[in-house]
Amino acid sequence: MSAQPDHIHAIDLPMPDDSELDPDLQKYFAVCQEKLGMVPNVLRSYSVNPERLRAFMAMYNELMLGESGLSKLEREMIATVVSSENKCFYCVTAHGAGVRELSGDPALGELMAINYRAADISPKQRTMLDFAVKMTNRPAEVDEADRQSLRDAGFAERDIMDIASVASFFNMTNRSSTALDRMPNPEYHSKAR
Repeated sequence: MSAQPDHIHAIDLPMPDDSELDPDLQKYFAVCQEKLGMVPNVLRSYSVNPERLRAFMAMYNELMLGESGLSKLEREMIATVVSSENKCFYCVTAHGAGVRELSGDPALGELMAINYRAADISPKQRTMLDFAVKMTNRPAEVDEADRQSLRDAGFAERDIMDIASVASFFNMTNRSSTALDRMPNPEYHSKAR
């Protein structure tokens, strides 16, 4: 028995079988299965609306996998810390696993999820995460001094935009996932441990 509820989301919208998806989405799901060993439940949840699924995939792929001055690990760190602040079970679980996998350090994923301030990370990364947390908890208070702190830490203007974009995306995703009670794939719990 698992403590995690046994559903992908808690709304009564039937998800299509993979064979019912449009060919481009079938192909994308097959790539996920091949590379990750699973299709993330967030994608399955969005599959009830193919256009929204495509929009989600495009934004996610651009922010998390596209060109950036931020490493993939740093983007996963932002995702995990923002999700922790929002208490989003799905995203803390999934992106905490991403931090563990990319860093090779199981403890780092837990520290990002529980208290990034206790982690042995660079001052630059701490400044990045402080900014993402302020954006999450007190967005109306973010000002030029906060952006300047990122510059002073060594971030370029494009990096600041990327930090803000990743943090904003996960604030939106966290709210949607929590509202729909999305559950992470069970495989995430044991990944990179």
